[in-house]
Amino acid sequence: MNITTVGKNNDIARIRSGRILISDTDSALDLIINAVYETRCRSFIIDKSCIAEEFFRLRTGLAGDMLQKFVNYGARLAIVGDFSGCTSKPLKDFIYESNMRRHIYFAGTEEDAVAKLGG
Repeated sequence: MNITTVGKNNDIARIRSGRILISDTDSALDLIINAVYETRCRSFIIDKSCIAEEFFRLRTGLAGDMLQKFVNYGARLAIVGDFSGCTSKPLKDFIYESNMRRHIYFAGTEEDAVAKLGG
């Protein structure tokens, strides 16, 4: 895992990895703790490929449980990836609703994610 800071004030942690980093609520919490410890940031950007596919199948409950961890710990998350191929109406609705709120965003590019997180 590689964590750098981005944004106007370097106040957003950009997390990259060639492997899945979030596969359950415990790994989401570990990610929050490690990123905050290393960067002191409360906003994070992570690639879609670093999140287990179960997250995107809403009936598993992983998305809601994981995102609740971010909200509980006052963290904000932008997930970067191509969501244009999403065919699930519940997932489309979830992405739309998330993007209307303040804690979780789905973005097509890192630049969009930085803009949404206020950096």
